[in-house]
Amino acid sequence: MDDSSWNLDARGETDLQRLDRNWASLLQELRVVQTGVQLLTGFLMVLPFQPLFAESGVQIKVLYLMVVTASIGATVLLVAPVAAHRLLFRQHRIAWLVASTHRVAIGGVILLGVALVGVAVLLFGVVAGEVAAVVAGVVFSALFLGTWLVWPLHERGRSSR
Repeated sequence: MDDSSWNLDARGETDLQRLDRNWASLLQELRVVQTGVQLLTGFLMVLPFQPLFAESGVQIKVLYLMVVTASIGATVLLVAPVAAHRLLFRQHRIAWLVASTHRVAIGGVILLGVALVGVAVLLFGVVAGEVAAVVAGVVFSALFLGTWLVWPLHERGRSSR
């Protein structure tokens, strides 16, 4: 049974109603992450203007630039669905909007994970040294990959069987 048939049978909703529900669900998910990623990006943007940052070594500055790039990229991708919706408002493009912004949102979440791991490495490196930074990077990478990728993909594969 395909999605359309299942939705009609189980929910009594048409394809258009399903798209509207999917769009509302996506927007709600974006609301959850947008605030956090925007705050993270804002805090990262003021870091270079702190007196101690100027004393940081080249490695810290390079890591910082990688983290801020990932954070800004995540912000752009996680806000993009709203911009796309505004530009396509009343154009009857909900199917395209749901499908394409779903992919953009996944990219934004991936960049958010990269930024958060990078922040952990940056903080642990400055506070506790290089070994702690590597440990933090490995632990948080495993945590993000496990909870944001492996666990849902495992469940997705399990539910399709």
